[in-house]
Amino acid sequence: MTDPRITKLAEILVNYSLNLKKGEKVLIQNYNAEPEFIKALVRTIHKGGGLAFVDLRDRAIERELYRDGAEEQFELQARFELERMKAMDAYIGFTSLRNSFAWKDIPPEKMDLYNRYIWKKVHIEERVPNTKWVVLRYPSAAMAQNAGMSEEAFENFYFDVCTMDYAKMSKAMDPLVELMQRTDRVKIIGPGTDLRFSIKGMPAIKCDGSMNIPDGEVYSAPLRESVEGVVQYNAPSEKDGFKFENVRLEFKKGKIISASANDSARINGMLDIDEGARYLGEFAIGVNPFITQPLLDTLFDEKIAGSIHVTPGNSYDDCFNGNRSSLHWDLVLMQDDASGGGEIWFDDRLVRKNGRFVLPVLEGLNPENLR
Repeated sequence: MTDPRITKLAEILVNYSLNLKKGEKVLIQNYNAEPEFIKALVRTIHKGGGLAFVDLRDRAIERELYRDGAEEQFELQARFELERMKAMDAYIGFTSLRNSFAWKDIPPEKMDLYNRYIWKKVHIEERVPNTKWVVLRYPSAAMAQNAGMSEEAFENFYFDVCTMDYAKMSKAMDPLVELMQRTDRVKIIGPGTDLRFSIKGMPAIKCDGSMNIPDGEVYSAPLRESVEGVVQYNAPSEKDGFKFENVRLEFKKGKIISASANDSARINGMLDIDEGARYLGEFAIGVNPFITQPLLDTLFDEKIAGSIHVTPGNSYDDCFNGNRSSLHWDLVLMQDDASGGGEIWFDDRLVRKNGRFVLPVLEGLNPENLR
């Protein structure tokens, strides 16, 4: 018998996140097969009158494909996947994590080919702007281990996070959206961080369960050349099979002029993939009340209550600041008391201090009001 929590999650994804319409074609793309969840998604899609398509993938197999693959192979794979994506109306992508570092020993030049051909052409240029999409993770022993939790405790945490009342969160986000859309100057300060930029005229987009599960952020984008100062991130980040820690970026006229981490050569290689990788494409504020610590998974970590992320690389079309890149890397800075604190200022007005909103109109986004 299917766990009712799985059924509930499938219904949220299909009926709320995708808002599926009769006749729409949905691609389910899964790393490391979870048959019960996939079957629940297929049933829900068919029940709503949609057409379900399934693509089962495995990171260990792809490691073999990409590690020694010729450029022609990456180019052809991108062409095949792009044609399929163009035929879809909607997309559900999820991973059941087995090993965060499964791709760690893929040579950087091969990861560059993957990002330039497959990720950029299929996902950034086609899926993101042209389909209804939602991405998520599915609970696994590896995710529980990364979180320092038992498998049962992590599974309970996961379903609390992923099946929360996103409609309530969405309503509470509205005042923050309105405030950000009236804002010109943003200042972010904290230990090792003094960053300033403008978001004047940029939209503010609420992420309320319609594109990510879990969700819980409001994002905008800095004006491309307005960014000045330095940011010192305090959450680790897994990217292309490597665990980056203590990432520090320094900006001048919008461009990253200095980057360091536990592997400074590697991070600078990533930022040199193209011109846009050294500029920011996103600024976002995390508000999910159930996520309070890094899990070494961006999809969760960028939603941490009391966090922000400022993102090197590509800017989304619905909040486009002119920056294009095959990179989009959500690096997270936590600003709660336990993480060292910090402040967000809009036009010389304090908005959030040590992870808590201080303006009365925004207090509905503090954790105790969203749980």
